[in-house]
Amino acid sequence: MFHIVLLEPEIPHNAGAAGRLALATGSSLHLIKPLGFSLDDKYVRRTGLDYWQDVDLHIWENFEEFQAAMPGRGFWFLSTKASRSPWEAKFAAGDCLVFGRETKGLPEPMIAAAGVRALRIPMCPEGTRSLNLATAVAIVLYEAVRQQSPDW
Repeated sequence: MFHIVLLEPEIPHNAGAAGRLALATGSSLHLIKPLGFSLDDKYVRRTGLDYWQDVDLHIWENFEEFQAAMPGRGFWFLSTKASRSPWEAKFAAGDCLVFGRETKGLPEPMIAAAGVRALRIPMCPEGTRSLNLATAVAIVLYEAVRQQSPDW
Protein backbone atom coordinates (compact mmCIF):
# COMPACT_ATOMS: atom_id res chain seq x y z
CA MET A 1 0.00 0.00 0.00
CA PHE A 2 2.79 2.46 1.00
CA HIS A 3 6.58 2.52 1.21
CA ILE A 4 8.02 3.21 4.67
CA VAL A 5 11.52 4.58 4.18
CA LEU A 6 14.00 4.86 7.07
CA LEU A 7 17.06 6.86 6.10
CA GLU A 8 20.09 5.64 8.07
CA PRO A 9 18.15 4.18 11.01
CA GLU A 10 20.16 3.73 14.19
CA ILE A 11 17.96 1.73 16.57
CA PRO A 12 16.92 -1.83 15.67
CA HIS A 13 13.73 -1.72 17.75
CA ASN A 14 12.44 1.24 15.73
CA ALA A 15 13.15 -0.61 12.49
CA GLY A 16 11.42 -3.65 13.96
CA ALA A 17 8.34 -1.62 14.90
CA ALA A 18 8.30 -0.11 11.40
CA GLY A 19 8.43 -3.64 9.99
CA ARG A 20 5.46 -4.61 12.13
CA LEU A 21 3.59 -1.54 10.84
CA ALA A 22 4.47 -2.51 7.28
CA LEU A 23 3.01 -5.99 7.85
CA ALA A 24 -0.13 -4.56 9.45
CA THR A 25 -0.83 -2.26 6.51
CA GLY A 26 0.39 -4.24 3.51
CA SER A 27 3.25 -1.80 3.05
CA SER A 28 6.95 -2.23 2.27
CA LEU A 29 9.87 -1.27 4.50
CA HIS A 30 12.96 0.28 2.95
CA LEU A 31 16.14 0.76 4.98
CA ILE A 32 18.74 3.12 3.53
CA LYS A 33 22.36 2.47 4.57
CA PRO A 34 24.33 2.99 6.65
CA LEU A 35 22.38 1.12 9.30
CA GLY A 36 23.21 1.57 12.97
CA PHE A 37 22.67 -2.16 13.59
CA SER A 38 23.19 -5.55 11.97
CA LEU A 39 20.47 -7.45 10.15
CA ASP A 40 22.15 -10.85 10.46
CA ASP A 41 19.77 -13.50 11.72
CA LYS A 42 21.28 -13.93 15.19
CA TYR A 43 21.17 -10.20 15.92
CA VAL A 44 17.65 -9.80 14.55
CA ARG A 45 16.35 -12.70 16.69
CA ARG A 46 18.07 -11.26 19.76
CA THR A 47 16.25 -7.95 19.31
CA GLY A 48 12.91 -9.73 19.01
CA LEU A 49 12.44 -9.19 15.29
CA ASP A 50 11.77 -12.80 14.42
CA TYR A 51 9.17 -11.96 11.76
CA TRP A 52 11.58 -10.34 9.25
CA GLN A 53 10.91 -13.19 6.82
CA ASP A 54 7.33 -11.86 6.45
CA VAL A 55 8.24 -8.19 5.97
CA ASP A 56 8.53 -6.85 2.43
CA LEU A 57 11.99 -5.54 3.31
CA HIS A 58 14.40 -3.77 0.96
CA ILE A 59 17.91 -2.56 1.80
CA TRP A 60 19.46 0.25 -0.27
CA GLU A 61 23.03 1.52 -0.43
CA ASN A 62 21.92 5.17 -0.54
CA PHE A 63 18.87 7.36 -0.99
CA GLU A 64 19.65 8.16 -4.62
CA GLU A 65 19.58 4.46 -5.52
CA PHE A 66 16.24 4.06 -3.76
CA GLN A 67 14.74 7.16 -5.39
CA ALA A 68 15.84 6.01 -8.86
CA ALA A 69 14.02 2.70 -8.29
CA MET A 70 10.74 4.50 -7.51
CA PRO A 71 9.90 6.53 -10.63
CA GLY A 72 6.48 8.14 -10.59
CA ARG A 73 5.99 7.65 -6.86
CA GLY A 74 5.02 10.46 -4.53
CA PHE A 75 7.56 11.24 -1.83
CA TRP A 76 6.71 12.75 1.57
CA PHE A 77 9.50 13.85 3.90
CA LEU A 78 8.85 13.92 7.66
CA SER A 79 10.68 16.43 9.80
CA THR A 80 10.20 18.54 12.91
CA LYS A 81 11.50 21.41 10.75
CA ALA A 82 8.62 21.28 8.25
CA SER A 83 5.54 23.46 8.57
CA ARG A 84 2.69 21.44 6.99
CA SER A 85 0.98 18.62 8.87
CA PRO A 86 0.09 15.15 7.55
CA TRP A 87 -3.60 16.15 7.83
CA GLU A 88 -2.99 18.64 4.98
CA ALA A 89 -1.38 16.05 2.70
CA LYS A 90 -3.24 14.12 0.02
CA PHE A 91 -1.58 10.71 0.10
CA ALA A 92 -1.86 8.27 -2.79
CA ALA A 93 -1.41 4.50 -2.71
CA GLY A 94 2.23 3.65 -3.36
CA ASP A 95 3.60 6.89 -1.89
CA CYS A 96 6.96 6.85 -0.11
CA LEU A 97 6.99 8.11 3.49
CA VAL A 98 10.58 9.13 4.26
CA PHE A 99 11.84 9.39 7.85
CA GLY A 100 15.31 10.40 9.04
CA ARG A 101 17.54 8.83 11.61
CA GLU A 102 16.68 9.03 15.27
CA THR A 103 19.41 11.46 16.36
CA LYS A 104 19.44 13.91 13.45
CA GLY A 105 16.33 13.48 11.34
CA LEU A 106 16.49 14.19 7.62
CA PRO A 107 19.19 16.43 6.16
CA GLU A 108 18.01 20.05 5.95
CA PRO A 109 18.70 20.34 2.18
CA MET A 110 16.39 17.35 1.62
CA ILE A 111 13.63 19.00 3.66
CA ALA A 112 14.06 22.32 1.86
CA ALA A 113 13.96 20.63 -1.55
CA ALA A 114 10.74 18.81 -0.60
CA GLY A 115 8.76 22.05 -0.34
CA VAL A 116 5.08 21.30 0.36
CA ARG A 117 5.93 17.60 0.55
CA ALA A 118 7.78 18.16 3.83
CA LEU A 119 5.48 17.34 6.74
CA ARG A 120 5.62 17.83 10.50
CA ILE A 121 3.54 16.00 13.09
CA PRO A 122 1.91 18.70 15.25
CA MET A 123 3.06 18.78 18.87
CA CYS A 124 2.40 21.02 21.84
CA PRO A 125 5.06 23.80 21.87
CA GLU A 126 5.81 23.19 25.55
CA GLY A 127 6.11 19.43 25.02
CA THR A 128 8.85 17.28 23.60
CA ARG A 129 10.96 18.38 20.62
CA SER A 130 10.32 15.16 18.72
CA LEU A 131 8.55 11.80 18.81
CA ASN A 132 10.01 8.32 18.77
CA LEU A 133 10.69 7.28 15.16
CA ALA A 134 8.35 4.29 15.25
CA THR A 135 5.58 6.44 16.75
CA ALA A 136 6.01 9.01 13.99
CA VAL A 137 5.87 6.27 11.34
CA ALA A 138 2.64 4.93 12.86
CA ILE A 139 0.94 8.34 12.95
CA VAL A 140 1.73 9.25 9.35
CA LEU A 141 1.27 5.77 7.91
CA TYR A 142 -2.17 5.35 9.43
CA GLU A 143 -3.28 8.78 8.22
CA ALA A 144 -2.20 7.74 4.71
CA VAL A 145 -4.01 4.39 5.09
CA ARG A 146 -7.14 6.16 6.40
CA GLN A 147 -7.21 8.34 3.30
CA GLN A 148 -6.95 5.32 0.98
CA SER A 149 -9.05 2.83 2.94
CA PRO A 150 -11.61 4.71 5.06
CA ASP A 151 -13.50 1.47 5.83
CA TRP A 152 -10.52 -0.26 7.43
